[in-house]
Amino acid sequence: MIGKGKSISHTRASISYGWNQEKEAEIIHSQHLAGENPREVTEEFRIVQSQNPRTKKNTLSFVLSPSIEDGKRLSKQELSELVKKFIKAMGLKERQAIAFVHRDKEHTHIHLYVNRIGFDGKAYKDSFIGKRSQLIAHKVAREMGLTTARDVQHQRLDKVRQLRNEIKQVHEEVIQSERPKSLDAYIKSMEERGVKIIPSINGQQKLQGFRFEYKGQNLKGSEVHRSMSGGRIIAQISDRMNSTISKQKVPVLNLAGKTIELGTNIAMALAKSLAKKIIKKSIDRGIGI
Repeated sequence: MIGKGKSISHTRASISYGWNQEKEAEIIHSQHLAGENPREVTEEFRIVQSQNPRTKKNTLSFVLSPSIEDGKRLSKQELSELVKKFIKAMGLKERQAIAFVHRDKEHTHIHLYVNRIGFDGKAYKDSFIGKRSQLIAHKVAREMGLTTARDVQHQRLDKVRQLRNEIKQVHEEVIQSERPKSLDAYIKSMEERGVKIIPSINGQQKLQGFRFEYKGQNLKGSEVHRSMSGGRIIAQISDRMNSTISKQKVPVLNLAGKTIELGTNIAMALAKSLAKKIIKKSIDRGIGI
């Protein structure tokens, strides 16, 4: 579960948003309030807030977002319990508050509004409230056996790691089995296997590298693996093509029917790769391999 929090001044607009029936809004918690619509609740907030006119951002706004899976299975009663635990842990039990659940999207989430001004006229300290909201949401999620923000992050990292491995496997298969002799041939073979290649062109219209789009993820080549930077990919495609590029005063290559200049990093990587191959060939010849 992810928790977000901040102080706001637009109380009625926010409560009206929370109460929005188009978002299948449902009240799951209310305390120290009797109002039956946004106008009435806002007025109850305002009466208490009038004791402390110096505080302009006088309402606390929180968004609590369980994971998609948790949101689908949690009942109204369980969501209400979640809000109560959060309110208690934040030290907000003795303040006016109202919470709504929105189920109009795949990701069920809760909007919670709390009067920052207490019945004694004192303002709730909101320093680092965003960070505190995250920590308390994590604590409540753990207590209720829900997926935490850290759990979600680890799941995403595991998914990205798996996709990186799959992209790299496709790349190695294309290079080893297809042995493409041009960048266009490489891109076509990769796309036939479900990996879309997106050239990265900078403001000077120079090729900087490639991005790989696969199963909803969009990653730079170097993010997939260090061997898949722009220069290293081009270096693997065709020795003859690379040799021609390295001899050009302004290194260019053909891409989708257009001649495009290579960025400095790619050009340098190609030059280093070619130099290493020349040295290796010289050594091999010298020892009679």
